[in-house]
Amino acid sequence: MDQVRIDKWLWAARFFKTRGAAATAVLGGRVHVNGERVKPSKPIRAGDHLEVTKGTERWTLRVTQLAERRGPASVAQTLYTESHESRAAREQQALQRRLARTPGDDLGARPTKQARRRLDALRRGQGNSRRD
Repeated sequence: MDQVRIDKWLWAARFFKTRGAAATAVLGGRVHVNGERVKPSKPIRAGDHLEVTKGTERWTLRVTQLAERRGPASVAQTLYTESHESRAAREQQALQRRLARTPGDDLGARPTKQARRRLDALRRGQGNSRRD
């Protein structure tokens, strides 16, 4: 086997859970082979360079082996080598996501029933004063 469809290879290398999801990503322009946008039926060979974008993560890879069938994750990792720049960028993004505050962190704890009633009374009081 000297070439494999890109959608099959992405599925076998475990970048996507299904072959259909891989094909959709390729059609959506999320996968480039040797710098070019391709179709799911594009054959790839060992030595080709891939750029795969999935969500916010982006991989820059070189194909080392080909596979048509999905195997264990340990075997899937041997199908490609990731560039050092790509790995460093992904790790940096992961660190930024971990350190970033999620929306609602500064709101504090959920109000108790008593506190909610006080807030409602306060809002009703302000609502009446605005109409005057």
